[in-house]
Amino acid sequence: MTTEKLDDLPASRTEPDGSAVVRVLSYNVRSLRDDVGALVRVVRACAPDVVCVQEAPRFFRWRKHAARFARAAGLVHVTGGATATGPMILTSLRAGVERTEDILLPRTPGLHRRGLATAVLRFGPSARLAVICCHLSLAEWERHEQAGAVLKRLAEMGEGAAVVAGDLNDEPDGRAFRRLAAELRDGWATSPWGGENTSPARGPRKRIDAVLAGGAVEVLGCGVPAGLPGVTEADLRAATDHLPVLAALRIPAAGLKGAG
Repeated sequence: MTTEKLDDLPASRTEPDGSAVVRVLSYNVRSLRDDVGALVRVVRACAPDVVCVQEAPRFFRWRKHAARFARAAGLVHVTGGATATGPMILTSLRAGVERTEDILLPRTPGLHRRGLATAVLRFGPSARLAVICCHLSLAEWERHEQAGAVLKRLAEMGEGAAVVAGDLNDEPDGRAFRRLAAELRDGWATSPWGGENTSPARGPRKRIDAVLAGGAVEVLGCGVPAGLPGVTEADLRAATDHLPVLAALRIPAAGLKGAG
C-alpha cells in the first residue's frame, strides 16, 4: 500500500465555461459493520461530490443507519440502500438531483439478489452526469450478464456524460470487467493515480473495485487514495474490508464537447 502524499488530484470546481470537475468515490462499506469513525474520516478526507456505496445497510432501520452515516460524512442520501439491495448513492450539497431510480436485477435462486442505484446529477448550471452504482455477483456467469444490464441501463438514461462505479467482484481480465471496459473507460487504466489494488483492505492483492467513465467524461485521475492527506493506513484497514477508489472527472457543460 502506498504511503506517499497524494495532493495532486484535482479539487472539485465549476469552470467559467460551465464544465465541472467532480470527485467520485466508490466504497464497499460492509454494511457499516466495522469502524464507522475510521470510515467517515476516509470519506471526508477524499472530499467527494458523489459516493457510490456498496453493501449499504439493508435490514432493520436501514434508512436511519444510512442517514446517520451520510450526515457524519457531510453528505446526503440520494437513492439506493435496501431498495437496490445494497448499492447506494450519496452526494455533497454541490450536486443537484435531476432524477433517480433503483433497479432490481433478475433473481437467481440460491444467490443474493443484486440491484443498481442510479441517478442523474447536475453540477453548476448545466454539467449533467448519469451515475450507476453497482455490486456484481460472485458467480462469474451472472456478473457477466449483470455487466450487460448495467450498460443497457446506462444507454437508457440517455446522458452524454456517465460514470459506473462499484464492486465488480471481477478483475480487469475477467469477462464482466472486460465487458464494461469495452464500452467505458476504466479510470485506473486511463489515468492512474494513487494505489491500484482494492481487496482485501489488509494486504490488497486484487483490483475488483472500479470507477469507469463514459461519453464525454474526461478522467483526470483515479485510484486508491492511500496517502492522500487525511487518509491513514490505520483508518483504511479499520474502516471496511475493501479499499476505496477515488476519481476526479471533468464533466462538460451541456452543449460542450468533452475530451473523451
